[in-house]
Amino acid sequence: MFKVRVLSAAAGLALLAIVMLSPKEVLGVAVFALSLLGINEFYGAVSKTGLKPLKPLGYFSCLPLLLLAFYGGAAAQKFIPPQEQPGFLILGVFAIMLIACSFMVIMHPAYNVADMSITIFGVLYVPFLLSFLTLTRNLIHGSFFIWLIFIGAWITDTFAYFTGVAIGKRKLTAVSPKKTLEGSIGGIAGCIASTVIYGILIGNYIEGIPLYHFAAIGALNGVLSQVGDLAASAVKRHAGIKDYGNIMPGHGGVLDRVDSILFTAPAVYLYIIILII
Repeated sequence: MFKVRVLSAAAGLALLAIVMLSPKEVLGVAVFALSLLGINEFYGAVSKTGLKPLKPLGYFSCLPLLLLAFYGGAAAQKFIPPQEQPGFLILGVFAIMLIACSFMVIMHPAYNVADMSITIFGVLYVPFLLSFLTLTRNLIHGSFFIWLIFIGAWITDTFAYFTGVAIGKRKLTAVSPKKTLEGSIGGIAGCIASTVIYGILIGNYIEGIPLYHFAAIGALNGVLSQVGDLAASAVKRHAGIKDYGNIMPGHGGVLDRVDSILFTAPAVYLYIIILII
């Protein structure tokens, strides 16, 4: 199993490198595909609890991500200017909510408020949060900023794991009994240090960003990436499943791999557009 996990992780990292080094449209299409797979996994999980999410509406909600991929970049900013891209997504969320509520009325009592609520939550939880990957990549210097999202998620997890193994004693939460408070703190510290180092490395390409911004992003990501991981674990525990899927042998489904990124992506994007740009 360990060998399978290592090979699967290596293949995943290689694929990520290819996507990240390709034109931004490639990343946008990849985010769209991940959203479709992820929301399908989420709806499959919550369906085991007796809920009936309106799956076609969830799948439809992923389509705006393709528009962001091809019309949100510098080459087509007249169609969706950067400052209007978040509003474009908010409009999409409003449309989804309107359709869901209308469907609840028309199809009553086959679908109830709980079914529509979980449908909308799935839209917000997966495609909406993942859309910030595309939004970040579409920014000026986005090819550098996008890595902050992955550093925040994966470095935190790595440092948290090894710190927990080495000195972890106090349990962090009942949702994930193996995680410890010491590991959590180690993850945050490791994320801050790694993000600052990354900030130093890209200083030759992006000038004028003080290192304290990278430290702040690291601290924010160190906390939020763990919130994302624990939230995904809470959903799985409630649904009575171990993994969301098996798309990556030994690693589970899409949501098992991107659960931390779901929260670091909007954190990085919002920090950059509010406090840096």
